[in-house]
Amino acid sequence: QVQLVESGGGLVQAGGSLRLSCAASESISTFHVMGWYRHAPGKQRELVAALSLGGGTKYADSAQGRFTIYRDNAKNTLYLQINNLEPEDTAVYYCNAGARGLEFWGQGTLVTVSS
Repeated sequence: QVQLVESGGGLVQAGGSLRLSCAASESISTFHVMGWYRHAPGKQRELVAALSLGGGTKYADSAQGRFTIYRDNAKNTLYLQINNLEPEDTAVYYCNAGARGLEFWGQGTLVTVSS
């Protein structure tokens, strides 16, 4: 069982930046994919960004140009850098990992963007 623990959320003004972290309980170097999802009030959960084992990335249209997903294998940590935050980015952000044919989720971290 892989444990994922997110951190880095908080209250920030529009235009600001945050870096979310997702620390895994084991090496992420063999995880075939990791990603960030978000769940905003009244909306469905959506994929924000994903990073494959080979280094390929995928971003939601709303995240293009503002969000950057990357990982540090030495620290077993996945990151999401978010710049130029908008009120529409307010949501609980969840870390997701695919490994050994299974899917794992973190508990989420809340990002609130004030206008």
